[in-house]
Amino acid sequence: MKNADRQTRAHLMDLFEQHGFHPSTSLGQNFLIDLNLIDYLVTQADLGRDDIVLEIGTGTGGLTAAMAGQAGEVVSVEVDRRVHELAQEACAGLTNVTLLLTDALKNKNRFSPVVLDCLADKLAADPGRRLKLVANLPYCIATPVVSNLVASGLPWELMIVTIQRELAMRMRAKPDSEFYGAISVWLQSQCAVRVMKKLGPKVFWPRPRVESAIVRLLPDPERRQQIDDRVFFHDFIRRLFTQRRKRIRSVLVGMYRKEVEKAAIDEAMSQVKIAEGVRAEELDVATLVALGNAVGKFVREN
Repeated sequence: MKNADRQTRAHLMDLFEQHGFHPSTSLGQNFLIDLNLIDYLVTQADLGRDDIVLEIGTGTGGLTAAMAGQAGEVVSVEVDRRVHELAQEACAGLTNVTLLLTDALKNKNRFSPVVLDCLADKLAADPGRRLKLVANLPYCIATPVVSNLVASGLPWELMIVTIQRELAMRMRAKPDSEFYGAISVWLQSQCAVRVMKKLGPKVFWPRPRVESAIVRLLPDPERRQQIDDRVFFHDFIRRLFTQRRKRIRSVLVGMYRKEVEKAAIDEAMSQVKIAEGVRAEELDVATLVALGNAVGKFVREN
């Protein structure tokens, strides 16, 4: 049996029945069973022998094995011991696959040190190696995984991921729209984000209750260089959008009341030419980057 064939609905149902357990909905286990889509993910990732692929959510190893045929190394992370064992069977004999049994995240803001150390070792083996995230991401951790990879110092070059369609809409959202928020600004300030395909529930087993999408993210160094302090800006955006519909001056005054005087907030807004009554949800990404830089400068100088 070919490795890819392990990812069909019929095979997975038989596999789980043989091992006496069911996929876990709490862990977001919805396995991609359309083999054409698995091929599409691998093709879009444009994998080569210099690529280190990070996969989060190994599942039964169907995508893992498919990527191993083209990539230099695949580091795949799974938190569920039961399906991890199934992936070990699927990837038996693949010497360029490292299967980690761990939570990919230390917390919502950081990757697990186990994952980071493994990637560092793989990347250090050759200065020409490139890092790509290619994964059918569990819905419950998709946002922190993508956000944290952008925030990290890892030299990633591409993300091709399946995620909940609503998250894809938030990633691509524009100002004054329902889905525009902190994740929209954070990603668009540093990446080019493109929705590649919309996916219905039937391409997964078990079927999720929501639609999904395949999204591609590419880093944009020029946009990233516009941000003076990315750690500050990340915190700035997340806090600002918790009160997205309030007037931005009052929100900023409250956020930094211990660090700066109101006059500093007024000066920062004046520098960026933002009217007092404007709300965060109305401002485009470039303006929010400029405002974050201006406010951050006053905070650091204080």
